[in-house]
Order: sequence, then C-alpha cells, then structure tokens
Amino acid sequence: MKQLVGAAMLALSVAVHAQQPHEPEAAQPDLYADALQSLAEGRKNDASAALMRVIENEPLHAGAYLEVALIQCSLGHADEAARLFAIIETRFDPPQGILDLIADARETGCERWHAISASSFVLGRGVDQNVNQGASKPSYIIDRDGGQIELPLLPDFLPRHDQYTMLAAEYMREVTPNGTIGFVQYQGRRNDTLRQYDSASLYMGVESPYRFGKWTLRTTAMLGLTGLGGHFYQRQLQLQARIGPPLPLPNSLQFNLMGGITRTEYLNLTNFDSNTFELRGQLSYRQDGLYASASIGFLDDRASAARPGGSRDGVALNLLARRKLLGELTGEMGYTRQGWRSELPYAPGLIDQVRKQATHVVRGTLVYPIKKNQSLQLEARAVYNNEDISLFKYNNRLLQLSWHVQGP
Repeated sequence: MKQLVGAAMLALSVAVHAQQPHEPEAAQPDLYADALQSLAEGRKNDASAALMRVIENEPLHAGAYLEVALIQCSLGHADEAARLFAIIETRFDPPQGILDLIADARETGCERWHAISASSFVLGRGVDQNVNQGASKPSYIIDRDGGQIELPLLPDFLPRHDQYTMLAAEYMREVTPNGTIGFVQYQGRRNDTLRQYDSASLYMGVESPYRFGKWTLRTTAMLGLTGLGGHFYQRQLQLQARIGPPLPLPNSLQFNLMGGITRTEYLNLTNFDSNTFELRGQLSYRQDGLYASASIGFLDDRASAARPGGSRDGVALNLLARRKLLGELTGEMGYTRQGWRSELPYAPGLIDQVRKQATHVVRGTLVYPIKKNQSLQLEARAVYNNEDISLFKYNNRLLQLSWHVQGP
C-alpha cells in the first residue's frame, strides 16, 4: 500500500491541480504539506486526519481525497475507503491511471492494516591490528620518592594482531499504524585466535514519531546487552529524543537537536556503573547524490560509585560525507573525535594524573551494489587514542570487507 500512495502522488502531480477550480486558502498549502510529511514519516493516522481537514476546507481537492482513501484502505477501513473511492470516480472524472490505481486497491482489498517490516544482514571478514587496545608504549613510568620507575608491561597489555569474522542482523516492524516501529539488532565478532576478545551485542527497542505543529519529534527507548569473551559484560538502557525545529533553512539542509540519557551497568566489574547525559546538534545536507552531516555533542558522565577518576564530561564531534563516485560505486568518509576529562586523579598513590582522553577515528568506505538488495562494502578505519596516561594510549588500524543484504 505504501507503493500505491507513492504512485498516487506522482500520478496526481498534473491531474490533481488541473481539477482545482479555485486557489486554496492561504493556510491550505501548509496543511496539505503537513499531511504529506506525516505520510512520509509513517504517521498514517495523523496524515489521514490532516487530509480530512484539507477536504473540509476545500471539497474539490482531488489529491487529498485519493490519498486519504488509500490511507484508509491501508489501515483496513474498507467501508470508508470505498466511500471515498466512489466520490473520486463521480466527482472528479479522474484519468485512466487513477482509475487503474483505485481498481488495484479494491482488488488487493482493505480487510486489515498490514504492518510494514524490513530486515538486513551483514557478513564480513576483517583484519585488526590491535584487537585488545594494547598500549602504544611497552612500559609505564611512575614517580616514586623524587625519581622515576619504569614498569614493563606484560604481553597481554601490548597490541595484539588478529583476523576476525563478523555477523550483524537487524529486523524492524511497524507496531502501530501511526509510525511506531519495534526493532531488534544483533552484532557479533569472532576472532581467529584471540577468542577472549570475541564480542557480541543485542539491542531491542521502540521508536515513535510525533508532530506538534511545525515541530517534529522522534523518541527511542532501547535496551542492550553486550558480551565479551563468551561472558555477559555490560547492560544498557537508553532513552533518546530527536527534535526537528521549524528553522527557515533551504530544502537541502536540515537541523536536528538530539538529547538522551544512557544507564550503563557492568555485570562483572564494581564501581564502573554510570549515567551519561548527552545534548547534540546536527546539521545535514542532501542533494544530487551527495549527503553530508556535521554534529557536535556535549556529554556528562556521572559515576554512580567510586569509579577511577570519578565523573567526567566530554565533547563529541562527528563529520560524514557520502556521494556517488564512478558508475554505481559510492564512497563515504567519516571522522569522529570523542574527548573526555575526568574530575579526579585516576588512582591516587599509583596513577595521580587526572585522565584526559581524546579518541580520533578516521573511516573510509567504498560501497558497490551487486544486486538490487545486495552490496559489497570495503571499509578502512584508523583509531588514534591520545591520553595523558600512557598506559591507556593506543593506536589501531582495521580493514574489513563485508556483504550486505537488505530484506523485504
């Protein structure tokens, strides 16, 4: 039914406006645009209500009649859809393409609402130069009695190289006719030899869109569980909100404000649980095969116990650009900087510094479609984790080739 609505909008681009005998009221274009925006965001109930207001204000708006009829059909309201189809056929003398669209909708039937679902699958193979995030320097120097003592690090704390296989899957499905979706995400990685660093994560959640006048809001509630080395390691509860204010920006630009809180619990570690608050602004650009975005966020990580270094605050910067290169080949470049500053010395008496961390990630990806719903992706990534405590300072390089499949 979603395809039918899209086809209807295209078919009506000329025919509908030819049927309008008078100019709409001043507020009418905004109301109609709001309805189409609700439809694009999956909020069918909101779109239907807005279109009915359009019809009340302008009974000869053929486009509104057809779109609300198709929405009512997709929601399983067969009687209301049949009534609206009959009005379109008798009042507007629609062209043959619209009549065929109505006939197809009747033949398909409007017995009940059909939830839309989507799935994806990723299988990859990669090489990781520093699986364990081993320290860049082979020793750690501490100050003792006015002098310095150099402590050599054990092999497990130095960079270790390995190859790995990764598997990821995601499933999403509408749970209400007004755009609320439920989702489940899984990602696992198995190293060839360093099995103690194998990882797996499972996340599930619900996402709902809302609209308040010109403001848009999308909320997400998510629960996650992470395993490391075959054992449960971390549990997370995350609440997020994405707000789209009605700024006077060109159509190619979009600004969103995002806020969230994350509760993190470590199942096998004490004094590391925390609550992290985030406020982020994002500006994105989309036009002619080019997508780019930039965001900056401010974070406040509150330790719930005597965590080493105590609470901390940070700033996160994300840059992303994606565009067509040659033929069907698409390229993507990304840069992320995550900075943290703790409020207390990390481990008084042993490590007296206040931990300052700045992690830089540079990423490049090539995407080549091999079928309509399949693609190959080659990704190279470099990580530079700079810290004032050399024990935690590390670098890494990663190369991964993966096969992506988009399901129905």
